[in-house]
Amino acid sequence: MSRDPRYDILFEPVKIGPVTAKNRFFQVPHCNGMGHQHPQAHAAMRGMKAEGGWAVVSTEECEIHPSGDVTPYVEARIWDDHDIPYLSMMTEAVHRHGSLAAVELVHNGPSASNLYSREVPLGPAHQVTNYYPFQARAMDREDIRNYRRWHRDAALRAKKAGFDIVYVYAGHDLSLPMHFLQKRRNQRIDEYGGSLENRVRLFRELIEDAKDAVGDTCGVVVRFAVDEMMGEDGISTEGEAKDIVAMLAELPDLWDVNLSNWKHDSQTSRFAEEGYQEPFTAFVKKLTTKPVVGVGRYTSPDRMVSLIKKGVLDMIGAARPSIADPYLPKKIEEGRLDDIRECIGCNICISGDMTVTPMRCTQNPTQGEEWRKGWHPEIMPAKASNDRILIVGGGPAGLEAARALGLRGHEVALAEASTELGGRVNLESRLPGLAAWGRVRDYRLGQIAKMANVETYLDSRMGAAEVLEQGFERVVLATGSTWRRDGVGRSHAFPIPGFDTATVFSPGDIMAGRLPEKGPVLVYDDDLFYLAGVLAERLVKAGLEVIYVTGADTASSWTANTLEVVFVNKRLRELGIRVICQHDLVAVKDGVAEIASAYGEAPQHLSIGAIVPVTARLPEEALYHDLMAAPEKLKDAGIKSVTRIGDCLAPGFIAYAVYAGHRYARELDAPDLGEVKFRRALPLVTTP
Repeated sequence: MSRDPRYDILFEPVKIGPVTAKNRFFQVPHCNGMGHQHPQAHAAMRGMKAEGGWAVVSTEECEIHPSGDVTPYVEARIWDDHDIPYLSMMTEAVHRHGSLAAVELVHNGPSASNLYSREVPLGPAHQVTNYYPFQARAMDREDIRNYRRWHRDAALRAKKAGFDIVYVYAGHDLSLPMHFLQKRRNQRIDEYGGSLENRVRLFRELIEDAKDAVGDTCGVVVRFAVDEMMGEDGISTEGEAKDIVAMLAELPDLWDVNLSNWKHDSQTSRFAEEGYQEPFTAFVKKLTTKPVVGVGRYTSPDRMVSLIKKGVLDMIGAARPSIADPYLPKKIEEGRLDDIRECIGCNICISGDMTVTPMRCTQNPTQGEEWRKGWHPEIMPAKASNDRILIVGGGPAGLEAARALGLRGHEVALAEASTELGGRVNLESRLPGLAAWGRVRDYRLGQIAKMANVETYLDSRMGAAEVLEQGFERVVLATGSTWRRDGVGRSHAFPIPGFDTATVFSPGDIMAGRLPEKGPVLVYDDDLFYLAGVLAERLVKAGLEVIYVTGADTASSWTANTLEVVFVNKRLRELGIRVICQHDLVAVKDGVAEIASAYGEAPQHLSIGAIVPVTARLPEEALYHDLMAAPEKLKDAGIKSVTRIGDCLAPGFIAYAVYAGHRYARELDAPDLGEVKFRRALPLVTTP
């Protein structure tokens, strides 16, 4: 297929100082949990994006000095020349496909921990660090000179490592240039503090230093957060942001603009639509002739073209969409829009950085496995046998297994007990704010529809007898799970007293539209992720009074790892939901719930009309046990294996289910790799 001429503008080259991007697709810096600890994995992941057509591929934050150490988080490093070979792996992988490699140089100042380096943190003034109970010291003039030298030296090392673009970073409340810009942090009385011109001075000097050092061959770009969403207390588009851009308008070779801090920049689809940053960043292009790149979780090529033609952006920035589909630009170029795996905005990718582990993606199960397992997002190995596969269950695990097995060339039958494919995705995507999650289903249905070797059967509940008579060599069970109704979960190993006689609605009931007739409804969150909060919102919007109880310190506490916890808690309170934290539901009797304080305070007693426990799930594994109870029947039926995947094996995130389906397809008939199924980058050990 050929490219639609409407999208030709997206494939025009863009000059960035002395270098030229081959098109308008720009993978902006994003964290990934790989960094300096997993350089091979990092290089392969970035190289895959270059292969997929991104004209510029950037690192994450790249620490320039031990005094800006962000341990325990794993970012890139360019402390000294020892780091150059590891970063060169990435630039070589990117250059292999004709793309430009960019590095985001950063010193985190008072946002650094220095837990590994044990250096004293630095800041514009004496101040507490962002995340730890100790302080940063005020930088004197010599410290500033040293910082400028470190930054310049890092730029030179970056050039030696093969980078084409060097960032000067003033964003996310995570870098010294931004800290010097902020009135609340910069309370200096010298030439680097006070007036805006003085507070901009260091930012200007760093840009000039970088251009002097490497500007002959490298583009020098800035990343600037134009609004901190703090009103007068922070940098804002209604305050100093426009003046800052105007002061420096023509100095960098490109402006990369966004919001601060990270939770605002990378909002989930639950709280922000595609293009949500445009009202804040649109002014920048009016103040500079240099190219401007911005983000907004863009996946629609029509929206991208509109941004270019309206003069809002020159390049389409992406982090999460490039993770969900590294081949997004190439698919647009080749006219394969239906093949794009659109980002669902769930931020599971970000949870990798937050939990100090290599990131993964709900939509793209190959994310993070490019080097470890050699997985490619667009290429599957040809089948190694003619085995036919029966998949029972059409949720995210079953759909991905069918898609991936179909690509390998296997004959696949997918049997779904209900009248629609999608499983839990269907139910959850109908909840408030989660409509974009339906893309997990829609992408896979679209791909399967193109495969003559994959058949789907609806309203086809399978028992052991039906499975045995089908004649398939392989059976895959993706039958999902069911939410518990008895309160058993993280906090309770046994049923909560009184649940057997109480009015209890499971999360599955609520998602299926079976709601309590009256409130108050007590939503008991022992799961700690997103679902309890979304269900509470659903109930309130149905006109029911809701009380939210959790033993955690905040509602939906694990959503801190997806940058949503503040938004979730604001939303619950805006809806009038009573939120009770640090309390556990311990008993129910005669319409009264007893909740116990985590800190020994007297129990509270709440009059309630119903309970929705969000605690734990049980795998739907009866079919598996029925089949495995008769091995002789399996043999007689010619069935070589029966395998559980996804929630049927162990309930988890949707991302885990998709990964499980993909993994099954990849590993079918593959050589046994032993107990460790992936490559590891082990340090070289020498004897002193």
